[in-house]
Amino acid sequence: MTLAQIIYHCKKGDSKGQRQLVDQYAPMLMTVCRRYAMVHYSAQDILQDGFVRIFNSLDQFDDAKGSFEGWMRRIVINTALGQLRKNKMKFRDDEISDNVIPLVDPEIYSQLGVEELLTIITQLPEQYRIVFNLNCVEGYSHKEIAEMLSIEEGSSRSNLSRAKSILRKKILANKTEMSWVKTG
Repeated sequence: MTLAQIIYHCKKGDSKGQRQLVDQYAPMLMTVCRRYAMVHYSAQDILQDGFVRIFNSLDQFDDAKGSFEGWMRRIVINTALGQLRKNKMKFRDDEISDNVIPLVDPEIYSQLGVEELLTIITQLPEQYRIVFNLNCVEGYSHKEIAEMLSIEEGSSRSNLSRAKSILRKKILANKTEMSWVKTG
C-alpha cells in the first residue's frame, strides 16, 4: 500500500491500515521517544499515546504544510513533552557558570556508536536533555523551545549550554575509560 492508501484506511478506522502505519513508522518514532524518556517502558507509553493522537488527528494532516513523517514526529514530541509536564518536569533558570568547558576532539565523536551516544544523552538531567534534543536533534529555535516549554529563551540557552558541557565531560570520561580498557 502507498502512504496515501494507508492514511485513507486509517481514517476509515481500518485496523490493517493502522497496523501497517505502526509497522512502518514505529521504529523511527520510538527513536524520538527514547530521546525524551529515561526508561524504555516510558518511551513505549509515549509511542503508544503518540499513535493514538496520530490516528485521532489524521483529518488535520495537510501535506501542503509538510511531510507526514514530520507531522507525526511533532505529535510524538508534543506527547513526550506533555508526559514530562504531567510528571512535573521542572526547568531551572540558573545562570551559566564560569566553569571551563573542555574541548572534545571531533575524532572522539566519530568513535562513539549511536547507542553509546544515546545512552550518554539519556544520562543528562531531564531539563537539559529535553532542551538539547529539541534544539540539536529536532532543530527547534530557542524561541520555539521557550514557547513549547513555557520558559524564557535565556533559560533555553542556559540549559543547552549546560547540556553541552555535561556531554563533553561524559564523552571525555567515556573516551578515557575506553582507552584504559583497550590498553589495560
